[in-house]
Amino acid sequence: MAGGGSGPELAAAVSEAGGLGFLAAGYKTPEALYAEIRELRRRTGRPFGVNLFLPQPPVGPGKDASARIAVYAEQLAGEAEWYETELGDPELGTDDGYDGKLAVLLDDPVPVVSFTFGCPDPAVLERLAAMGTVTVVTVTSPSEARAAHRAGAAALCVQGVEAGGHLSVHQDDPRADASGAGLALLPLLAAVAEAVPLPLVAAGGIMRGGQIAAVLAAGASAAQLGTAFLVCPESGAHPLHKAALTSSLYTRTELTRAFTGRPARGLVNRFLREHGPYAPAAYPHLHHLTAPLRKAAAVAGDPQGMALWAGQGHRLARPLPAAELVALLTAELYDARAALPGPRPEPGGRA
Repeated sequence: MAGGGSGPELAAAVSEAGGLGFLAAGYKTPEALYAEIRELRRRTGRPFGVNLFLPQPPVGPGKDASARIAVYAEQLAGEAEWYETELGDPELGTDDGYDGKLAVLLDDPVPVVSFTFGCPDPAVLERLAAMGTVTVVTVTSPSEARAAHRAGAAALCVQGVEAGGHLSVHQDDPRADASGAGLALLPLLAAVAEAVPLPLVAAGGIMRGGQIAAVLAAGASAAQLGTAFLVCPESGAHPLHKAALTSSLYTRTELTRAFTGRPARGLVNRFLREHGPYAPAAYPHLHHLTAPLRKAAAVAGDPQGMALWAGQGHRLARPLPAAELVALLTAELYDARAALPGPRPEPGGRA
């Protein structure tokens, strides 16, 4: 949950409650990541993870890509005028400070590091493993899972298309947009389980303990929840974003390139409806381009201009303190397992 949603406060609260809290390193500088890891360690002595974005390849032939971005910028000129701000510079870089963040994590290892938007070089996974770090690669298909297995990942995060935020495809192909751009979690989980002999973390649309029980029964070793924790008081999500997740004004989500140039699932609002059909495949260029607009919309109190990332189960979000939510999910998981035929599970397990 890059962009502020998952910071030290939320990650520490989840870990302290018995889950595995994650610190989102995306869109932060290496220096900021270092400071947040120190703060997280101050708040908890329990294990936690850090998520990194992989550097992105060029978006295509230079002139063609620049032209597509320029056309989209022209379309957004009215937004900039409305919010009384300038558009951002689309050429701010595509590596998200990856090498610097890796250096931080190699110098001062953390228990778990996960990767989004691709699979790191095998040498990177080997170096992290040698430092005692468990490595997790996010995948959206069996072929990506096999590639991550060959590269040496210790585990895989299997992300279904129901997930909020960015779809973590390794190769962003705009031709896939019309086909729905991904498999639902349960069939994807089954396909990946047959493709590789690795522990799997199921992610995408999970909001209740019963769903956690379902993915564990389907072969996952753990479940990962994002949207469910966005409404917690410890979440760094904007208050307007938190309110929108359970508001009756927002009835559905869509995958869109409108805000960042990469497919990402968010609540359908005015910006998504008006600009989504015209946004080119150009990540993170469009992320940089629209960043001032999204910030200005938040300052103006206008969620219709914000990127309201959300999974398909967003209306099931419960605004509880993170520790209470972990405890409730654990109780629901236990109840769901106890309802199954066969030996009853032992209570008191970790979430």
